[in-house]
Amino acid sequence: MAHVQALVAMVTCFNPSVIVGEIANFVAYIYAPAVLVTPLGALSIIVSAVLAHFLLKEKLQKMDVLGCLLCIVGSTVVVLHAPEEKSLTSVLEIWEFAIQPAFLSYTASVIAVTLFLVLYCAPRYGQTNIFVYIGICSIIGSLTVMSVKAIGIAIKLTIEGSNQAIYFQTWIFVMVLVTCVIVQLNFLNMALDNFNTAVVSPIYYALFTAFTILASAIMFKDYSGQSISSIVSELCGLITILSGTTLLHSTKEPDSPILTDLYTPLSPKMSWYIQGNGDPWKQKEEDAPPPFSLITVIRQDHFK
Repeated sequence: MAHVQALVAMVTCFNPSVIVGEIANFVAYIYAPAVLVTPLGALSIIVSAVLAHFLLKEKLQKMDVLGCLLCIVGSTVVVLHAPEEKSLTSVLEIWEFAIQPAFLSYTASVIAVTLFLVLYCAPRYGQTNIFVYIGICSIIGSLTVMSVKAIGIAIKLTIEGSNQAIYFQTWIFVMVLVTCVIVQLNFLNMALDNFNTAVVSPIYYALFTAFTILASAIMFKDYSGQSISSIVSELCGLITILSGTTLLHSTKEPDSPILTDLYTPLSPKMSWYIQGNGDPWKQKEEDAPPPFSLITVIRQDHFK
């Protein structure tokens, strides 16, 4: 089963439409602030729902339509009140943003929380608490987006004639990006293996968006100079998008259970114990186990 899941993941990654979409997403982070690009990712859910309706003949329910409308309204509000992108002329400028005390404190907090979740919470609660794996993906994902933005701007400036590969800061951003992506994909796959996709997707989208906006606001000071009304309006738009996303995923059918063992019984378990008087005593799965004093230990020499 693990090999099949790995193969499916590889095929999905090399799907041309997925590659084109990720390239477009990468370019968007170059020309627009993360607080604008990340929330608009919900529009992909709308496109998926509409295409599934026309191509796969999946029925759009009333809640699906309402969710799409909420996402569209929220996205419009976010676009109208989003901050303007800062004009950056060098990776060194981005590096100055990254080493300011506020963002260094945020990065240290992210590393500390991630280590706590990975080393302590994941082994104990990872398979029972959905927020453990998703929390790791979301927190690390905020640093991923910051690195993607830095590398994207570096590539753009290099194409325009200002080579950014000569700065070691560019390669630090590359190493951070690779590390964060590996960690993020690993724990996202673990979350999808243990929990329903319809539950994982909206929670991951909400947490990832929230941490990305927080990281971008700290690093690039996106909201500096904006009025209180614009900030509140954008937050309301974000909440509207999150509500629409939740509605869209709430109508999905739950994943069918995967049988990990071909010999797993389909009927309720029944256990047989031998009492001290030799009479069998039958126990159903919901029954309490018999007292230990009633169980007779049958030794091997009785069968000789």
